[in-house]
Amino acid sequence: MSFWSSDTINAGAAVASAVAAGAALLTARRAHHTAQTVARIEHDRWHAELTPQFNITITGIEGDRATLDVQLVGPIALDHLDKITLTVVQSDDAERTNRLPGGPSQNEIDNHVYGPYRFVPSPDGTDAHGHGPAPFSLRVGRGRPFALERTRPPRWQTGDDAAERWQHQWETWPMRLLVTCERNGETWQFHQIAHQRPQ
Repeated sequence: MSFWSSDTINAGAAVASAVAAGAALLTARRAHHTAQTVARIEHDRWHAELTPQFNITITGIEGDRATLDVQLVGPIALDHLDKITLTVVQSDDAERTNRLPGGPSQNEIDNHVYGPYRFVPSPDGTDAHGHGPAPFSLRVGRGRPFALERTRPPRWQTGDDAAERWQHQWETWPMRLLVTCERNGETWQFHQIAHQRPQ
């Protein structure tokens, strides 16, 4: 008479099969997680390699007017951008809030452009405050000009020399832009300085 009955052997085989299936499932899950991690790393690398490169300069300065020359210079593999949004951001890092009774609303403060230039309202779909033109597309190696004008002091900055003080305050500051780019569902967002091209 055998020490092991067929029921015991079958039960042992079932347990061994369950352990093997569990191990296979765990291995498959780990492999899937590893594949996802590798795919995410590869996507992030690809996304970083395709980060748009711009040459943005201020040219043609005549009095209070100038031109912003926006050139998409690379990378070549990017080919094009479906949508580019340019937004002027304040040139300094000051916090601006209304602290005086009867002063400007926070909305008025936020809508004002603090820096040397703003986009000319209306052309190119630019908003009334001059923050930025309507979104546009570009191919690598192409560019587009935008009309700029010097910023003006806000209505709450008073005095006969308000305009002069305002211009003096911002004359050495760069124009800072927030650039948001989209292509095939991918998005890139970064800050860029618009430098004045030597005359």
